[in-house]
Amino acid sequence: MLATPPDFDVLIVGAGISGIGMAAHMEMKAPHHSYAIVERRDNLGGTWDLFRYPGIRSDSDMHTLGFDFEPWRHEKSIADAPAILEYLDRIVDERGIRQHIRFGHKVISADFRHDEARWHVEMELKDGSRTHVTANFLYLGSGYYDYDEPYDAGFDFGEFEGQVIHPQFWPEDLDYAGKNVVVIGSGATAVTIVPSMAKDAGHVTMLQRTPTWMFTRPAKDWIANTLRKFLPESLAYRITRFKNIKMQDFSFKLARDNPQKVKDALYKKIEKALGPDYDKDTFTPPYNPWEQRLCLVPDEDLFKAMKAGKASVVTGHIAKFEKGGVRLADGQFLPADIVVTATGLKLAVAGKIAISVDGEPVAFNERFYYKGCMFSNLPNLAVVFGYLNASWTLRADINSDYVCRVLEHMRKTGASIATPVLTPEEEAKIVEDDVFDFSSGYIQRGKHIMPRNSISYPWRLNQEYVVDRKRMKDDPLTDGFLTFTKPGANAQRGEEQLEAAE
Repeated sequence: MLATPPDFDVLIVGAGISGIGMAAHMEMKAPHHSYAIVERRDNLGGTWDLFRYPGIRSDSDMHTLGFDFEPWRHEKSIADAPAILEYLDRIVDERGIRQHIRFGHKVISADFRHDEARWHVEMELKDGSRTHVTANFLYLGSGYYDYDEPYDAGFDFGEFEGQVIHPQFWPEDLDYAGKNVVVIGSGATAVTIVPSMAKDAGHVTMLQRTPTWMFTRPAKDWIANTLRKFLPESLAYRITRFKNIKMQDFSFKLARDNPQKVKDALYKKIEKALGPDYDKDTFTPPYNPWEQRLCLVPDEDLFKAMKAGKASVVTGHIAKFEKGGVRLADGQFLPADIVVTATGLKLAVAGKIAISVDGEPVAFNERFYYKGCMFSNLPNLAVVFGYLNASWTLRADINSDYVCRVLEHMRKTGASIATPVLTPEEEAKIVEDDVFDFSSGYIQRGKHIMPRNSISYPWRLNQEYVVDRKRMKDDPLTDGFLTFTKPGANAQRGEEQLEAAE
């Protein structure tokens, strides 16, 4: 080993849900390891601090979007961004994590050097200067989309003289009181923005090219709130979390096995909210439920805005933007003072950090996922890409727990390099799977940059939390693929394994 240790045992990139979760897990399960969190922004929270559009809230219940170790205490289980930020702030303060966060540090590049068993990480500060740190292990909690640049749908706004806004960069002082607003898109962002803006706007139109499956549920979970009255907080939280995980898993599998049954249930709830004369076609996508993520309508807020005449949903294709509004291909004209382009995100891998190993650039689309956490032949690096069919935090929790197990194994064995080894011979035998079996536009647009996926463990990013949780917790670390070595040793599967010291 080198005489000089790295600056940190673990460098965590991103102070959002993933990064804070990893730090909290380390405090509990890998306390002998030093760490730092670097965050490019001036605040923690990631997505929940970046996005400032009206009504921003979770579309997962907070008993699963919350961490497994920290109960959600608010009455509403579908929470707005301020409540989520309050939850994260409380965690970093109560668990001594805030002192480890370095704000205003944007990671530019990271090079792993085998002879040193450490990452050399280059970062840019707010004044444009550069700084450099070293770390044995790199944990990327940098999210899955481009913070700098949203998806550009390529609209030509022609004669339109009003304001055009993308939700990712919402202006603080936007005045939309009494104005006509057209929100382009039908995903979770649009479904959130429309009822919120409708409270003050003259009228808000959600313009969708194709419909999205929508489901309603109360923002408050009465079972969770009842349990909290009679049981200890942590027990009530565990029961509610278990309930919601099982319900989500059941609903997803039912949608795959019997899509018509799920469709009928979704229609029934919309009819209850809008009445029997609602336009069914407006809420009938050309795909089955859970082939894209369902859009949550908490407390029927979108449908209530529609019934009140404050909002409407129109299906059509844009012909052009004209003075005063949007002209559709069928000739219909939608008046607009403001256009909101809720057309989706742009995916990014590894926070757009230039990752290399011994000076050789890493192309993630040439690597296979390892247990949805690490990558083939890439040492001492883990990442979080949350579930598409469930809460992001479910994966963040199990990945954090797994990496802590890896770190503790390395400490006990004296190893300093952990590499999921995939030989060329074994790679040739892999049957590949679609990394994302979802038809969502942002997923399809970004698949070419995504890592590769096998049909089976361990070279897989799976979408079954219940299965993943058990395997990540119970499967042995030394599975014949994850190899633990010291500097200078070649990581070969089944060889050079370091046993735990007695």
